[in-house]
Amino acid sequence: MTQFEDLNRALADTGPRLKRLRTQRGLSLSDLSETTGISKSTLSRLEVGQRRPSLELLLPIARAYRIPLDELVGGPEVVDPRIRPTPRRVDGSVVLPLTRRPGPQHTFKTIIPPQRDTPDLCTHDGYEWLYVLSGRLRLVVGSQDLVLEAGEAAEFDTRLPHWFGSTGDGPVEVLNILSPQGERIHVRMRAEED
Repeated sequence: MTQFEDLNRALADTGPRLKRLRTQRGLSLSDLSETTGISKSTLSRLEVGQRRPSLELLLPIARAYRIPLDELVGGPEVVDPRIRPTPRRVDGSVVLPLTRRPGPQHTFKTIIPPQRDTPDLCTHDGYEWLYVLSGRLRLVVGSQDLVLEAGEAAEFDTRLPHWFGSTGDGPVEVLNILSPQGERIHVRMRAEED
């Protein structure tokens, strides 16, 4: 459904919603007219859909009912924006998903323990972006062996052989943004192997 179709549907549903609110509160058109200053005929035409709702008509009605304007026009439902990640253990690291599906990218926070590992390079389709939140991250991409400090970022094509882990100096916390293929390799498959 397009945004225009969505708007037209919300406006078309406003009339019945206005009538339902008025009758639930036991008000007549005359009562509401007196409270809002809007004529009975205009209120009646709004309720049956013969008059298009406008802000100058809806605001006094919302005030009279003491409800938010979006309740009158059926605004989008406000959902809880918090993400409640379920941590997973992947190769000794803790991985917390920070995005909901579906989408072209997935974001994770990874906490890597302070152990010095031997790089086990992998390749797969996709692209990866890393941002070091704290600690020191060792990143091997192709022939490059790098150390990223807190506040540094890297991005690379995951068709290049790559690996990342702690330098061994302490734990490292990383934000990872992965394509779906990268998530499948780095998060899902390795978690299944553990």
